[in-house]
Amino acid sequence: MLISNDFEVAEPPEKVWRFFADIPQVASCLPGAQLTETVLTEDGGDEKYQGVVAVRMGPVRLRFAGQAAITERDEAAKRIAVQASGADEKGRGQASMLVTATVSRSPQGSKVAVVQDLQLSGAAAQYGRGMIGDVSAVLMRDFAVNMQKRIEAIERGEAVTTTATAAGGFTLGLRAALMALRRVFARFFVPYARSTS
Repeated sequence: MLISNDFEVAEPPEKVWRFFADIPQVASCLPGAQLTETVLTEDGGDEKYQGVVAVRMGPVRLRFAGQAAITERDEAAKRIAVQASGADEKGRGQASMLVTATVSRSPQGSKVAVVQDLQLSGAAAQYGRGMIGDVSAVLMRDFAVNMQKRIEAIERGEAVTTTATAAGGFTLGLRAALMALRRVFARFFVPYARSTS
């Protein structure tokens, strides 16, 4: 399943791209994500990471443990691709995802376009594309806010931690449900308003 989101950051692209070079900082901006170990590659690089991602969707709380590897880092295009995969710690499913983020200039500063190619099995796969897309959109909005705050804190010279907060159940689900309701009302009321005018 392909999910596309984009968001704006009130910082120049060069600064946002430098931020993306620090993967632990980036991961700490995504609710529910936590890196547990950096895996050094044969050439001494640190392009592989182990970690966990915890998300609650309705009554189901999923906690995936796995690893992520940077598969592309294009400085000229300001594009980074990360392949991640993991299994739920209680054996209720698996997930794999290729995430590609591209940073470009925008009137507000920078636009970050994110494309996720997501494959789910088990408990998480019971949710439809709409719900998963809405949850993804909510997480991206939170990520954008956290990223903006973190870049500003770094600019001020403040110490920042790299611990992410959990992607919480009721609030996350409620916000995703509200997005779905907006879509339903837009589909119903816009054609209705046109037909009565």
